[in-house]
Amino acid sequence: MKKSILASTLSLVLLTNSAFAHSPKAADETVTIYGSASKAQAATGSAQYIDEDELAKFVYSDIQRVIRQVPGVSIQVEDGYGLRPNISIRGVATERSGRITLLEDNVLIAPAPYSAPSAYYFPTMGRMSAVEVVKGPAAITQGPYTIGGALNMVSTPIPATQSGQITLEAAQDATYRLHGNFGDNLDNGFGYLVEAHQWQSDGFQEIDRSDTHTGLDVTDFTVKLAYAPTNSAHSVELKLQQTEQDSDQSYLGLSDADFEQNSTRRYGMSALDNITTEHSQVILRYGYEINASLNFSATAYNNQHERNWFKTGGVDFDGSDNAQDFSNNSWSKVIAALNSNEGLNGISASELQGIMDGDIDTPVGSVNLTANAREYFSRGIQLGLHWDQTIGDTKHQLEVGLRLHADEEDRLQRRSTYQQVNGQLQLNDLGELGNAGNRVQEAQALALHVYDRIEFGNWVLTPGLRFEDIEQKRTRYNDGANRTFRDDRQNDTQVVLPGLGALYKVNASWTLVAGAHKGFTAPSNSPGVREEEAINYELGFRYANNALNAEAIYFLSDYDNLLGECTASSGSDCEIGDAFNGDAASVQGIEFILKTELAEFNGVSVPLDITYTYIHSEFDTDIADTAFFGDVSAGDAIPYIPENQGQISLGLEADNWSAYINGVYIDQVCVKASCGDYEQTDGSFTVDISGNYQLSLNLKLFVRIENLTDEQDIVSRQPYGARPNKTRTASVGMQYRF
Repeated sequence: MKKSILASTLSLVLLTNSAFAHSPKAADETVTIYGSASKAQAATGSAQYIDEDELAKFVYSDIQRVIRQVPGVSIQVEDGYGLRPNISIRGVATERSGRITLLEDNVLIAPAPYSAPSAYYFPTMGRMSAVEVVKGPAAITQGPYTIGGALNMVSTPIPATQSGQITLEAAQDATYRLHGNFGDNLDNGFGYLVEAHQWQSDGFQEIDRSDTHTGLDVTDFTVKLAYAPTNSAHSVELKLQQTEQDSDQSYLGLSDADFEQNSTRRYGMSALDNITTEHSQVILRYGYEINASLNFSATAYNNQHERNWFKTGGVDFDGSDNAQDFSNNSWSKVIAALNSNEGLNGISASELQGIMDGDIDTPVGSVNLTANAREYFSRGIQLGLHWDQTIGDTKHQLEVGLRLHADEEDRLQRRSTYQQVNGQLQLNDLGELGNAGNRVQEAQALALHVYDRIEFGNWVLTPGLRFEDIEQKRTRYNDGANRTFRDDRQNDTQVVLPGLGALYKVNASWTLVAGAHKGFTAPSNSPGVREEEAINYELGFRYANNALNAEAIYFLSDYDNLLGECTASSGSDCEIGDAFNGDAASVQGIEFILKTELAEFNGVSVPLDITYTYIHSEFDTDIADTAFFGDVSAGDAIPYIPENQGQISLGLEADNWSAYINGVYIDQVCVKASCGDYEQTDGSFTVDISGNYQLSLNLKLFVRIENLTDEQDIVSRQPYGARPNKTRTASVGMQYRF
């Protein structure tokens, strides 16, 4: 699986020496939502901007550790590295980040945002220069998922002058990372950036009776070219980006008893589990400054993603190779039987344990492994008109946006059968292509938004309106590569989403903010399923002076219908692709941020950052037992949303060195609404520390220890069984800027 760091270094050198030409004129206005922390703080609702300086404190390559510092954001940890994170904003479903608008450089980045929004691709955090999170009424500019909000990853910009950097990092578990870029902006208006990022690890888990690693190998290349002459009203930028990933990740977790004995163990049944992906992105941007107050932008984009996740899905005890038998003995049911110490379909708990331990052989064709091969595309064009004008004492910043979008997910999956002999898996039948999924899901969407920031006196008002027109379709085919028609279904949706935000400057330090908007999540193509809608409110304040910044926001999402969609990663025993109405629900809470400097002595400052989120979520109605939500009673909590979570970061900062300690607390959560035995995670508190030393003007050394106390908690129970957080991991590195 491994690619050498040396090969990546040579690739970087070749890229640097074959540099093309760019100019960074005004691309920031189209690749970011706010573009700076100060502008985010001037928003009429809750918004956070994590800039390059903030990211440099810990030099994380895991988006999950970065995004914890944003209040209102919840994480369902799965692999410990953030390869395919499960992110929620303000209580929307966490699973595969499918209920938030995911963007890279302000372009939809999920493989198929409308037809299959689960984020089986996520941008490489290690090459990002900033992260933006938008909640509240401003989220209607960033649809289609506007109940929680939007997460925008901002890639490395083209530099204003010739410059570059190389970062080298080494860590435990044979983990290595190389990141380098080089670019320039020439006098004639041309500019360029070339960038390479390589990240590999053997992983922190061990597989029974196997020398297969549990880590990752991610290679990422980016090229940006631009032309924007100084005296021209026109600018153009081209971005080309390619990512390949090979990771030995599994959906199969552990029983609680096995977790307690060894939390980093993986059953031998998962020894062959592996996912390979290829992702490419092309973005072409054009900007035209019509006059001093009116600008036009056009962005064409094309994302293509291909993946094949070869993973075990269940066991058929009699070896009949029947798909229904595999469903009846899925790993979720096997783990549940082990936890309850009861048998399953005639197999005793002790026999089940023997099978999982590799001590008992299984019949021919008894183990199901599926090659979950899928191809995606996501493409479209975005048009924007920005008008800044002062009329009398009132200043307007009007934004009109139009997006025409199409995406598709194409599944052609194969289920193969194996048997376990002497603790090893042996292939029995490769299986027919398409026997584990043979279908195409597609969507076409037109989205229009109008948003105006109106400033007068001490007031700022931001009325906005979003319109979405979505056509979704699924076509299924019979088994086999020839693809003879089986059936189809479709769903058409039109929705109008109004919103209004308000800000009032009480004085130089105090600001009040409030807002309301209608939020929306596109439905699936499943028949009889309604779109997810909620009326969202927020109210709060900001305080800022030279010594302290604080913000507290109360929010409420009043759902008309909470939507649940079945995927393999949900760990639910339901038909993949089916959706479920969760009916009325409510999510409310408080988001709090405090940033200050506690002291300064001998040239050393002591910064303190605190983030806290309280979320109370509940179903408002009873729902008969479903394969997705479980048996729901009014008042039950929505799965995977912690009631309390927070982060506290304390630092020491001098002229040429800095050190930080960061503690994160997460409440236990229910993984099913019923929240029965073995349906809860553990509460957890983890500590990371880091140190940075500026050896010279250009060279910085850094060290980091994640999970300092080596806490081993059950941080998730999905997809199938208890899953641990990453073990204590020490890293050292250097960064050279030139």
